Amino acid sequence: MFAFFLVLIILGIEFKQIGVFASSILAVLGVGFFAQWSILSNLTASVILFFYHPMRIGDTIKIIDKEYDLTGEVKNITGFYVMLYIPEGNRKITIPNTVILYKSIELIQNQK
Repeated sequence: MFAFFLVLIILGIEFKQIGVFASSILAVLGVGFFAQWSILSNLTASVILFFYHPMRIGDTIKIIDKEYDLTGEVKNITGFYVMLYIPEGNRKITIPNTVILYKSIELIQNQK
């Protein structure tokens, strides 16, 4: 480590420049790790949803939330999200798998 700093001093690079460079690298790494965490958590949630089958395509579900409950028909389940069709307003919305995993789900109508 000492040799590294000695080489930098010989090359004429100031410690202030090293600090700016190091903080920039750490900021980029932090953003990258946050993005990876989001992707990995969605993929992990999709694996759990796949193996435990709490719902299937065609089921009508209610996602219970403190502020706003959401009721709709499951149209598609992917590796990252679940697509719900909401009859009120004729809307299709996507909900990340992590939200489906962490919220309480009520199965209203089961398509067999």
